[in-house]
Amino acid sequence: MSDREHGASKFTFFLAGLGIGAVLALLFAPRSGEETRELIGRKASEGREYVTAKGRELRRDAEELVDKAKDLVNQQKEQLSAALEAGKQAYQEEKEKAKSRGA
Repeated sequence: MSDREHGASKFTFFLAGLGIGAVLALLFAPRSGEETRELIGRKASEGREYVTAKGRELRRDAEELVDKAKDLVNQQKEQLSAALEAGKQAYQEEKEKAKSRGA
């Protein structure tokens, strides 16, 4: 597991613990049942919005990484193609030199 995945895993567990702690705190809070239900609903909605926003952010980051990887692959492909072409040209030149020396 990479450090990034390990950190993401810790963060996920932290958020889960935070959510569980918040729900338990609300359940034992000295409020009426209706107030508590409204508060839980509001917090659940906020949590859903946060997770949705984080999901969008992570997707955007992943798309950027994919684009960078594609660019890098294309650059490497172009460099390899140029090196191959240079090798072919050098081979042809040497072949021609060998022919002219041999004739």
